[in-house]
Amino acid sequence: MQPAPVPTNPHDEVMFKDVSISTLNGFLGLAIQWLVVPALILLLAITYVHPITAIFGGLLQLALAILWFLMFNSYLVISPNEGAAMQFFGKYKGTVDKQGFHFFINPLYEKQKISLRIRNFESAKLKVNDVNANPIEIAAVVVWKVVDTAEALFEVDNYQNYVQIQSEAALRAMATKYPYDIIEDKDIGGIALSSHQEVIAQELQISVEARLKRAGIQVLEARISHLAYSQEIAQAMLRRQQASAVVAARSEIVKGAVGMVEMALEQLSEKNIIELNEEKKATMVSNLLVVLCSETDTTPVVNTGSL
Repeated sequence: MQPAPVPTNPHDEVMFKDVSISTLNGFLGLAIQWLVVPALILLLAITYVHPITAIFGGLLQLALAILWFLMFNSYLVISPNEGAAMQFFGKYKGTVDKQGFHFFINPLYEKQKISLRIRNFESAKLKVNDVNANPIEIAAVVVWKVVDTAEALFEVDNYQNYVQIQSEAALRAMATKYPYDIIEDKDIGGIALSSHQEVIAQELQISVEARLKRAGIQVLEARISHLAYSQEIAQAMLRRQQASAVVAARSEIVKGAVGMVEMALEQLSEKNIIELNEEKKATMVSNLLVVLCSETDTTPVVNTGSL
């Protein structure tokens, strides 16, 4: 039985998506920047030879000097599995996610880096009620990574906090849909949190990813890391489990004992060791069952008389 996928809201329209932006090689930018220095020296020499152009040359020198200093803000180093969103006076212009040394034509870009590496998040132990209203403690581990820099930075306020809150919300919602264990008759044949771990993990992953999709986050895995009854009912549930185990063990013992009694009667009859009437068979069966099913050692009684 596979869980149904969690539907997404069709009205969740995303305003920002990653747009690749073209850059130059950073070392080429360094070469261009240092070519400004000879240009400044040349202008200085021209204004010295031709004083008439001193005002124009001075303004040009000032502009080149300002450009030279601004170009220091045109470089960007991108490490592996890292991205950087570019903004120009508050407007999103594009994303650079190719590792290396980059140079931008516009030195006024504001750069905001974000890691694209795989991350782990482990939720706190949440106290919720399962579908049968039994209080349980549950926690999960979510493996995720950012796949869209623009969405992670501009669609939500704090994407890491968003991952935490939405993951816990999805875990709470899923825990209330299923029973902790198959106890009641209505749960037989269904999905339980304790016995269907793969199915629960798959549904949890789908649910968490549906909630985090708007933030440009991909969920690689989501799995329950802690599952237990709450302290107030833990002892009662432990006694129930012990009683179930005792009943199951006694059922196997009785089943085996009946088989042994049946085999004993058949062999006694086939080998003509003794002939037993129905009353004596009943007595023998009763004695054998007492011996085989007893929890303590039985004390044999030697019968020196007739059966």
